[in-house]
Amino acid sequence: MAIDEETLKRLRERYGEGHGGSIHDPEFRAVADRIFSSGGTRAAPYSGIPTLLDATYRQVDPAAPDLSDLDVALIGVPMDLGVTNRPGSRFGPRALRSIERVGPYNHVLKTAPLFEIKVADIGDVPFRSRYRLEMSHEDIEAHLQKVVDANVIPLSVGGDHSITHPILRAVGRDRPVGMIHIDAHCDTGGAYDLTKFHHGGPFRNAVLDGVLDPTRVIQIGIRGAAEYLWEFSYESGMTVIHAEEIGKMGIEAVIAKAREVVGDGPTYLSFDVDSLDPAFAPGTGTPEIGGLTSRQALDILHGLKGINFVGGDVVEVAPQYDATTNTAHAGAQMLFEILSLIRFSPALAASA
Repeated sequence: MAIDEETLKRLRERYGEGHGGSIHDPEFRAVADRIFSSGGTRAAPYSGIPTLLDATYRQVDPAAPDLSDLDVALIGVPMDLGVTNRPGSRFGPRALRSIERVGPYNHVLKTAPLFEIKVADIGDVPFRSRYRLEMSHEDIEAHLQKVVDANVIPLSVGGDHSITHPILRAVGRDRPVGMIHIDAHCDTGGAYDLTKFHHGGPFRNAVLDGVLDPTRVIQIGIRGAAEYLWEFSYESGMTVIHAEEIGKMGIEAVIAKAREVVGDGPTYLSFDVDSLDPAFAPGTGTPEIGGLTSRQALDILHGLKGINFVGGDVVEVAPQYDATTNTAHAGAQMLFEILSLIRFSPALAASA
């Protein structure tokens, strides 16, 4: 059935003139008015100085960072001294900064977080040494502690997954936090090769340090041959959902379980890009086939709206193993989703 003349006339009157920012729906118009100039232009996504999620860049003094008026600080953590397999995630923050066209509007969560809360890319954690793993962890904790002490929510980009242990030491210093952990690996292994601070053990370390409550931890997407290393997850009381269980349970059941486990308490969200199947994200240090699709990952994240998130990270993007840049793009999108979730966190309202 062809469009009738009256409808066509109405559409011509409403949409025949104007520009891309001339939008009538109030919700969409509120976003467009922030992006388009009065003349109908908007900044080219490939122009300007790249930042995480195209957020405003704020240069800070690491010794005494000025974080006034910020709700969320985006922080690069370019360190991969804790890898057990392929190195390269030290380039993850730079790779995510180079991705254009992520956001600004999240149509599922109904938010444009960069315009609704005060967010800035404050650069990278300053490291005293590029060679010493334990010293690097000290630097991460010290830098993140300043962010937390300023009542700002940290959202970090790694780097390998060992960075999350010192971040949790800062975020959970005053009380242990819960965690939603999306990954191929539980990362609760013990020490080997003379250190316990590798990327296969951050969450065992965090529990034993008293900054992570294992009874409020859920690990989603776990799979692969390293299962025998993860007994600490089960013995400490963590909830583990393996990748092969997700299809049987259904996404809604996974979301419901995650919400049940973490409850209303302060919660951290850690997203390892190797949770995604290598078909979607090959650029990572320890890829495991049989993982989440990008659609499944997004659906899980979208179901977490309203949880009391006090911080988060995206880790293990190693861009040199992916000539397509798809892994970095996926990582940037997941970072945007976590920022969108923080927009609705009770912790954000409490810090206002």
